[in-house]
Amino acid sequence: MVFSFFKKPTEKMPERRVAKPRGQAVESVPPQMPEEVPAALRESLPEIEFTNSKPFAASAPVAKPQAPAMEDFDDLDFTDSSVMGINIDDAGDPVQGDIEHVVVLFANGQEVAARSLLETLIRAHSGAEGRRFWLLLFDLLQCLGDRAAFDKLALEFAETYETSPPPWRQAEPVTERKSNSRRLQLQGVLTAEGAGPVAELADLVARGLQVIVECGKLAGCDDEVAGQLAAVLRDARKSGVAVTLKEVEGFLSRLNERLPAGERGREAAWALLLELLQRHGQQDLFEERAIDYAVTFELSPPSWESMPASEVEPEAADPEREDDAHYLVGDLNNCRFEELVEVIEGREHPVIDFSDVRRMDFFSAGQLVNRVAPYKAEGREILIRSPNHLVAELMVVVGLNKQARIIVPKS
Repeated sequence: MVFSFFKKPTEKMPERRVAKPRGQAVESVPPQMPEEVPAALRESLPEIEFTNSKPFAASAPVAKPQAPAMEDFDDLDFTDSSVMGINIDDAGDPVQGDIEHVVVLFANGQEVAARSLLETLIRAHSGAEGRRFWLLLFDLLQCLGDRAAFDKLALEFAETYETSPPPWRQAEPVTERKSNSRRLQLQGVLTAEGAGPVAELADLVARGLQVIVECGKLAGCDDEVAGQLAAVLRDARKSGVAVTLKEVEGFLSRLNERLPAGERGREAAWALLLELLQRHGQQDLFEERAIDYAVTFELSPPSWESMPASEVEPEAADPEREDDAHYLVGDLNNCRFEELVEVIEGREHPVIDFSDVRRMDFFSAGQLVNRVAPYKAEGREILIRSPNHLVAELMVVVGLNKQARIIVPKS
């Protein structure tokens, strides 16, 4: 027998290619995908812990518009796979890396950079994988309100894939909604860092939607938030948008006690006090405090104005409830979703509707994971319905697809 004196050299393992976004450079750096939580989320939100901790205090659900038919959705079974059925466990997937880059940009409010990157990626990818980028770009143009660019892209999509493009979804006028009222909760001591509900209230008022604001758990607010809240309530009153403040008497009493005459420095809080007194018909106390305001700041105080008759309980306008879903609206920034506790625990089959949500940031996405994870551990199924593709892909990046069932509208 002959033995070789030369040993075959050990073959080196080929280096793993790292997914890099194609096309022109953009300002942000794409996140990496560890086993569970993306680095971008970890770096920007170190305080988030994805645990099965018990949920926070509850609030009342919002009013419920009419539900779309279930046949209008694609059930993508997000439990084990990401949007469009692409498994997200492969951190080396270049397509998934590009998807993450786009949704990070959009979640951070960098819409121009996200659009530029998507316009490059639809050329760089083809087939079913490339179609994901087209759908993201369609939804981004919809969010930006760029109808001309949307229609141009639709023609190109039809030629490329030989199928109908997604339709432009015209915003439904407020008067045509089954129910146009929403419900929010203000609680604790509101500061600039936690003033998301006030910003959401401003967005709803700007859209002409009636709002019920639960204030029973509102302990106080700093001067910056007081000024913001006073301005929103004043704008609503001037424009005739019904904003009903429920159980606000305790907060109003505490605010009144903390504003003695002659002590300057809290003009925004004074503005909120006078607005609340006017809203609740306390004319005698309003006129007394208006004099204190004039003495304190040496300025003319606001004049008393009677509240319009339309400032009534908005819920009475829609006695029939055809949909038991909880509706979220607008841009979700720094949201903790405390109200979902009552929503989930009060329904046998809880549905959270994202059809009116334009964008969600990473903090809110992480908090939503924390909110629903304990119920998943208990074996309950929570349905998240109608997020746009940008928001749906972000949900997958943070692992929400492992905690809830997510369906998106058919394209």
